[in-house]
Amino acid sequence: MAIACNLVGATSVANASAGVGQDGQNSFATKVAPTKAVPARVTPAKAGEEVFYHVFFRSFADGDGDRIGDLKGMTARLDYLKQLGITSILLTPLQPSPFYHNYFATDFESIEPAYGTMDDYRAFLRAAHARGLKVYMDMEIQYVGEGHPWWPQSVGKPDAPSSDFLLWRDKARGEAEPFLNQARWEGYDGRMIGIAMVDLNSPKVRDYFQRVLLQWADPHGDGSGRDGADGFRIDHMMDDLDNKHLATQLFGTFWKPIFDALRERRPGFRIMAEQSDWGYGADWLVRGHADMVFAFPLRGAIDKLDKREIIKALRETERLTPAGKSQIVFLENHDTDRFMSLVGGDMAKARAGAAIMLLAQGEPLVYYGQELGMRGITGKVGLSDANHIPLREAMRWSADLNARGSATWYQGDKPWWTNRYNRSDDGVSVQEQDKDPASLLNWYRRLLALRQSRPELRHGAQRILCDDAGQVLCLLRESGGQRTLLLVNLGNAAAAPSLGSEIAGMPWFDLLDAKAARQPIHPASLSLPPMGVRVLGAP
Repeated sequence: MAIACNLVGATSVANASAGVGQDGQNSFATKVAPTKAVPARVTPAKAGEEVFYHVFFRSFADGDGDRIGDLKGMTARLDYLKQLGITSILLTPLQPSPFYHNYFATDFESIEPAYGTMDDYRAFLRAAHARGLKVYMDMEIQYVGEGHPWWPQSVGKPDAPSSDFLLWRDKARGEAEPFLNQARWEGYDGRMIGIAMVDLNSPKVRDYFQRVLLQWADPHGDGSGRDGADGFRIDHMMDDLDNKHLATQLFGTFWKPIFDALRERRPGFRIMAEQSDWGYGADWLVRGHADMVFAFPLRGAIDKLDKREIIKALRETERLTPAGKSQIVFLENHDTDRFMSLVGGDMAKARAGAAIMLLAQGEPLVYYGQELGMRGITGKVGLSDANHIPLREAMRWSADLNARGSATWYQGDKPWWTNRYNRSDDGVSVQEQDKDPASLLNWYRRLLALRQSRPELRHGAQRILCDDAGQVLCLLRESGGQRTLLLVNLGNAAAAPSLGSEIAGMPWFDLLDAKAARQPIHPASLSLPPMGVRVLGAP
């Protein structure tokens, strides 16, 4: 069956070829309200300077009591992120979609009504910027979800202006080219929903999306970036869309002109690309003109806590990353199993993985709830987006899972609720960990505070020491005469690092233990327990 023949809630709109949102409160049609005081622009970031916090929006913070994460709830939690040590927030898509995750949009210019209004969005941005926090939006513009007006306005009308916006398997019959060769996809609620591919080789499409992305980045049109995003994540970025040879050479013909326009309007605007192959991302940084990619191979190595694999991934990541570009170092995201589940709930392993992720070269990304040890493994409920709900459960603000503010939108008599990982009073919440100095939350806070206070941890060089058969991983970060040494025992028995005389003979001080901070330490004499972590500094 052709996708467009059975649209869910698709309606014709007057200006479909432009894709303009129809709800004045939720779209660009809403004029930007003047402010009494213009917030100072957030200083553009340099490679290595940012610490990202990745928010699955629907699950983060409910501000109005309907159990759905929203902009008012997000705004109310900005101080928590600032205290954690975050510099930049990465949001999953905010645009309307028939899917709960809001990928596969039905309108690229408006806000999902359940999340709030465009005014709520601008208020959130102003509040974030006032705290010195940057905001990155997740953009997936290669596909449209069923219900987008480009479909109904084109069905049976091959000469309609909007027909040039989509790729067609059979244009005369109104059969759109499907996403991954499957016409309809099952939502977690059981609905079968169509997804179609956008013709990114069309100049009209490129011009449209350039205008839309500029609007999100600079809504006032004056280059100030006030009330605008500070960067974009490009989801599933490809040079040949889905390798179908239907939309090709996209790095140069589609993405580069758009990125150039964004950077011309907003110098310092940054682009993070999710490389579609989950590799090292060199092509995306060079030919794709992205500023950052995701360190997927390094993530796989850290997840295994395997010294040899970590060293290999660190070296390849550095070798394949051009100067001025960056890798985003992470343990988990909305598509991967939670790290705490991968390590079987072992707190020592969770702390070790966090130390490597936060202090290694690159720009770290913390997935919401990771700092609490939230768990989740991909489900097995057929070909459905419900499989990822365990990775996207409600952020745990309170010990009581049902407390106000908890975004438990997935409640019901379904396996993703009855078999959920989050449980009340399980110790995995901000409320339960906030005042506990030994909690995972406070471990993250300490490491992030250290990263902020030590320039070498943000943009310094990295040397791998202890490259031997031993199990202690030794990373030396250095810049301008300052040095930080990370030691992590990845073995099953106590071990000491094998350091050369240059390092072993220097005076070092403990950077995490305030009581021991003034006592010189000789690294070669240290014995680290299994999964033990020491962070030492030299002036």
